[in-house]
Amino acid sequence: VQLQASGGGLVQAGGSLRLSCAAPGRTFSSYGKGWFRQAPGKGREFVAGISWSGRDTYYADSVRGRFIISRDNAKNMLSLQMSSLKPEDTAVYYCAADRPFGRGTSSSTDYDYWGQGTLVTVSS
Repeated sequence: VQLQASGGGLVQAGGSLRLSCAAPGRTFSSYGKGWFRQAPGKGREFVAGISWSGRDTYYADSVRGRFIISRDNAKNMLSLQMSSLKPEDTAVYYCAADRPFGRGTSSSTDYDYWGQGTLVTVSS
């Protein structure tokens, strides 16, 4: 496993969680990165992306204003701060890296490396 997502759990609606994504043994500091999620019975969808430099960020309309993606290239870490969580945010969240000097786009086909996923459950 080249990417490891963590930080998921059970939270009440309106609460917050912070997801982290580490890459032990491999450096992805020059790769665009993103977060995707897959709810039960649904396809994988884009949540947020960040360019390799961290200068540009992108969000799905459903999470914009509530989620913040960030990265620390010195620590080879990617994070997703989630606030004002809703039951519809319940899903398995995956971190991914696209390619060198990538933009962190919304298309899952642009990503070459994936983590194993971490489950976020938001209760009403």
